[in-house]
Amino acid sequence: MKKTGAILLISILFFAACKGKVDEKKLADNYEKGKLTVAQIEQKSPERFLAVGGGSKRNIFGQTVIKGSIINNAKMVTFKDIDIKLSFYSKTGALLEEDHEVIYETLNPGAGKSFKTKYFAPRGTDSVAMKVISAKTVN
Repeated sequence: MKKTGAILLISILFFAACKGKVDEKKLADNYEKGKLTVAQIEQKSPERFLAVGGGSKRNIFGQTVIKGSIINNAKMVTFKDIDIKLSFYSKTGALLEEDHEVIYETLNPGAGKSFKTKYFAPRGTDSVAMKVISAKTVN
């Protein structure tokens, strides 16, 4: 009885050890398939690598003038046709309106560009927030 239990235990350990090596090989293969280059990561999510900032003021015609700048923090990818979402907020922080502005410029890695646009913002607008939504990559 002890011999049978010992043989059974040894065979279970042997098969478990073999299975572990196979799983490690599968994991290594999956890792190799899943590796992305820096350029691929930057191309998949341009909003992570494009920073936008700026401010707004009203002109004498009642328009809201938005001045901002975009910086490409990517290391390898050049972006173009950058879509920015503009959100107009009241003094109390209520969202009044959203709009989109596309900046038709090409931004090389590490470069920045300034932009200026005018809107007839909704009545009661106190501030404008900007966020990059998408961008195309230059091949």
